[in-house]
Amino acid sequence: MTDGMLDRDGAMLSYEVQEGEGPTVVQLHGLSSSRASEAAAGFFDWSPVHDAGGRLVRYDARGHGRSTGRAEPGDWAWPRLADDLFALLDAVAPGEAVDAIGVSMGVGTLLHAATREPARFRRLVLVIPPTAWATRPAQGDVYRQMADLVETQGYDALVRAMSAFGTLPLLEAGGWTVAPPPDIDPAILPAVFRGAGSTDLPAPEAIATLRLPVLLRPWAGDPGHPVATSERLHELIPGSVLEVMSTPDDLRALPERTAGFLR
Repeated sequence: MTDGMLDRDGAMLSYEVQEGEGPTVVQLHGLSSSRASEAAAGFFDWSPVHDAGGRLVRYDARGHGRSTGRAEPGDWAWPRLADDLFALLDAVAPGEAVDAIGVSMGVGTLLHAATREPARFRRLVLVIPPTAWATRPAQGDVYRQMADLVETQGYDALVRAMSAFGTLPLLEAGGWTVAPPPDIDPAILPAVFRGAGSTDLPAPEAIATLRLPVLLRPWAGDPGHPVATSERLHELIPGSVLEVMSTPDDLRALPERTAGFLR
């Protein structure tokens, strides 16, 4: 495995490349997560993608994990994160159309990137797509309240508040009880949340222009990632496949299902 750092405006992106004989697959995590957080939580394991022969590229979004960032809310608008993704692809897979896996915030990044430059992608796996369009303003309010909490009461108060929400029933039923705290420098955390609260998926008419294989894998019971978003994406993207994860076994099957779809 090769580790690297990519210099971006206002950030240094930390990434890793696991070489393979197949096409490049890039994986994008969710808001406040990171490669390390996904490993700690345990329910998003992308090793089967590499085991199946894919050349797996994973990175920490700006300000997350081992990547750096600045306290500028606009840096976390999804079109801006799509710019980062294109820069990474220019560095690690120049001229290649790639497969891509996005989780939550990663879905937003991918859809902005794919609607702008569809020729750069072969297939997409969209895992737990977030609130969008009509449901986005209320989620934006939540993020702004979280930003205010960090600024007025500190990072530990946010962690306590997030813990009070409890574990998603699907995760608890499967024995996934680890809830990693936000893997973001507390000094920029309010800006990250405010940026997330101000952004949205591309317009439905833009998404409807996509013509590539897409697998949608939402999970049930999470208002921050409503199944309704995936249902609407399924309606908009011709030929897309929608598979709702309703049980722990559905979630356990996600890594192999992803690898099979990308094969």
